[in-house]
Amino acid sequence: MYTIAYYFIEGKVLILLKVKEVAQAKGISQGKLSRIADIDVKTVRRIFRNPAEIITTETLDKLATALEVDVCELITHIPNTPQTTKHTEKE
Repeated sequence: MYTIAYYFIEGKVLILLKVKEVAQAKGISQGKLSRIADIDVKTVRRIFRNPAEIITTETLDKLATALEVDVCELITHIPNTPQTTKHTEKE
């Protein structure tokens, strides 16, 4: 189980990455994930710091393969909302 914190931004639809949460739940560090997925460690750091980071589908597939999960498990969709609020959800 892991916690996902995110912000609803007025007028925006967000798709957020859950790479950090999944990697931490599996005990995989940024460096190890970078090596397994064959992705630059700076890219992994950006994704960990910013779950709204824009990445390619190729990168998303590499991360899912390295973490041994379906791609769907690495993304979450935050629907449009009328206000900016912080929300925390346990999964």
